[in-house]
Parts: sequence; structure tokens; C-alpha cells
Amino acid sequence: MKNKTDIWRPSLHDIPASLGLLTRLPVRVDGDWAAARGAKGAWAYPFVGIVVGGILALVVWALSITSLPPIAIGILAVALGLFLTGAMHEDGLSDTLDGFWGGWTRDARLEIMKDSRLGVYGTAGLMVTLALKAVLIGTLITTPWVLIGAAALSRGWMPITMALLPNARVNGLSQSVGQPPKICAAIALGIGVVCAALSLPWLAVAASFLVVAVVGYVAHRKIGGQTGDVLGASQVTSELSILLVCAAAF
Repeated sequence: MKNKTDIWRPSLHDIPASLGLLTRLPVRVDGDWAAARGAKGAWAYPFVGIVVGGILALVVWALSITSLPPIAIGILAVALGLFLTGAMHEDGLSDTLDGFWGGWTRDARLEIMKDSRLGVYGTAGLMVTLALKAVLIGTLITTPWVLIGAAALSRGWMPITMALLPNARVNGLSQSVGQPPKICAAIALGIGVVCAALSLPWLAVAASFLVVAVVGYVAHRKIGGQTGDVLGASQVTSELSILLVCAAAF
């Protein structure tokens, strides 16, 4: 029988802790508390998306009333997003691409993913995803609120991946954070879905689920689980799939 201290509960402190972990925003975080809390605070990841997506949506809206061309607005929005997050998720995408397709064995793939140098797969992946994201945001300047739903839902999937797939490493960021309780992951996804329901077509939600499922499946086949890089890759690709659907729908 579990003690009361073992029962998971959400805490409002998880929101600034998640902002401190996933962005470069100047928030005050109790580092010791956040480290002890670990993945139990992952339910708040969608709030990071709401903040980042909200800032981007506001900037895109403000720029849309100027005479700037849409593609320029899209490029500026992507640059701002990279600045706000420290390109953490894009770094994960590039490392994942390099490792998954640059190594022949599980250990070799994990070693490549840990290497800070950028390979051809990661470079090509970043070029395509960043360019496509800029174009899509430029297409969506009349509906900037979709950026909030896309950012929140794509981060809502991250705790689900953390809960369902084992850690592929014995060390690293994802391993140090741990695996969230399933109720914690479910709440994160619920918050992301609510945000999506308010701003996105349901086809976009379905597309993001499919992309996250594919990324998780490939990660399980390639390295036997998930890492922080895989979580970053799932966030970037699921968000991109949402924007693709929105650009086709609106």
C-alpha cells in the first residue's frame, strides 16, 4: 500500500520548473526542488507551449499588420522560437537523425547522438524542417492562434513518450529526469488536447498522434527506447505536422 507521500500530485511549482527546463526564459526556479521532482512535473510541459506559442502568435499578429512579406514573418518567428527555447528540441532532432541513420548498431547510434558535432542527416533535417516551418507560419499569419495549440499539443505528447518508452541510456537528461507517472502523462496530453481543440482542426491532432507514434516506434527499433533527443525530435516533427494540416485547412 502506498504512503501518502508516494501519491503523485500536480504542483504549481512545476510550471516555472518546466519553463526553466525547456526554455531560456528568465524564470526563477528552485533547482534542488526541480531536480528532486524530476519527471513528476512533466504534466506542465504543455504550459511551456502555451507561453512560447503565445509569444510567437502575438509577434506574428503584430508583424502581419506591417508590409513585411509573409515569408519574412515566418523566418522571424522561427528565429524567435529558437531564441526562446535555446533550440533545444531542434538539437534533439538533429542528433536523432544523425544517430538513427548514421550508426549500424544500437550502441553506435547512441554514441553518435551524444556527439555534439553535426552530421549530414542532422544538417539536412534541420534545413528542411526550419525552412518548412517558416513557410507554414508565413501562410498562417491570418490565424496566428494555431501556433499556441501546436506548441502546447506537441509538448503534451512528450510525457506520453516518456511514460510509454523506457530510457535508452543509463545516463543523460531524459534518464536523470526519469519517467512520469501515467496519470501525470495523461494530464499533460489532456491539457495539450484542450488547447488544440480551441485552436486546431481535429485532423491536426490526429496527424500529430501519427507522427509521435512513428517516432516512438522507430526509436524503439533503433535504440530500444527514448532519450532527450528523441523527445525533441517528436516535439519538432509533431508540431510541424500540425502546422502542415492547418496550412492546408485554413
